[in-house]
Amino acid sequence: MTIELTAADLEAARAVTEVLDGARRVTLTTHVNPDGDGLGSEVGLAHLLRALGKEVAIANPTATPDRFEFLFRHLPGVDRTGDATRAIRQADVIVVLDIADAGRLGNLGPLVEQHGSPVVCIDHHASPGRLPPGPRYVDPTAAATGELIYELAYANRWPVTTAAAQALYVALLTDTGGFRFSNTHPRTLRIAADLLETGIDPESIYLDVYANAPEGRPRLLADTLQTLVVEPEFGLAWVTVPPGSIEQYGLTPDDLEGIVEHPRSIAGMRLALLFREISQGRIKVSLRSVGDVNVAEFAHQFGGGGHAKAAGVAMAGSMAEVQETVLRAARSYLRGGK
Repeated sequence: MTIELTAADLEAARAVTEVLDGARRVTLTTHVNPDGDGLGSEVGLAHLLRALGKEVAIANPTATPDRFEFLFRHLPGVDRTGDATRAIRQADVIVVLDIADAGRLGNLGPLVEQHGSPVVCIDHHASPGRLPPGPRYVDPTAAATGELIYELAYANRWPVTTAAAQALYVALLTDTGGFRFSNTHPRTLRIAADLLETGIDPESIYLDVYANAPEGRPRLLADTLQTLVVEPEFGLAWVTVPPGSIEQYGLTPDDLEGIVEHPRSIAGMRLALLFREISQGRIKVSLRSVGDVNVAEFAHQFGGGGHAKAAGVAMAGSMAEVQETVLRAARSYLRGGK
């Protein structure tokens, strides 16, 4: 292990560990539509806590995408998402990962807020949030929440098994875009190297995460790219998921992962967006940026948030209304009017 922790890191780790030490049953949860970082962090921490003799449950507001099911091969019975309400109610301590706001927990949010037990938060987002009292290990400079789970293990000298390392590697891999995004720091690569030292197979992880798509995904990609609009004078590009196409091809929202990278990859683009309808009268906007454009800052005006280079917003209104509002604001932002 080759990383260094600050005094603040060690103090935060101590506070989290102190609460976990006093618990027998720990329930881990993350945001709606869990991604590789949320799930990898949960599974990695579950392995670490089970090695300490804790009874651990993972209870999320929505199901695990198929491409991440392999993470649970060595954790039979731990994924209690199908019975999440009971898992939350039985917990001595709840750990919320990869978010800092109960509103991102869907129907589990009120249960977590009303539970009365300490709520630990481990997160790497800069966006403000609302959670019940409890220790916080939050660092917006970290590439992924999985990086913070590794730091927690390092601070406590907990052994990181191959199974735990695989999960934490998935967290780092997915939130850095395969170690391509600007949040890939030397520290991130040092941690990845330590995880590889445990014997995990990076190729098999890549195949599970990125090369296991259903046939409908490239068809959806083709349909979505047909909607591409580019405004080179602003460095702005966007695509729109055709209504009903996710259901038409038998896909899930997770299958949209990475599509917004296509408009971002166009030369001269500074801001890329993907619009999709998530329910009648409600639109999700995924935002990605290049250079000095901070999409987390941009998203705050609409109640969204995320990272400087990757953020999201959910807004009420028709597709046309939301696009008009967001695109008008994007043009102003890119002009420097903000």
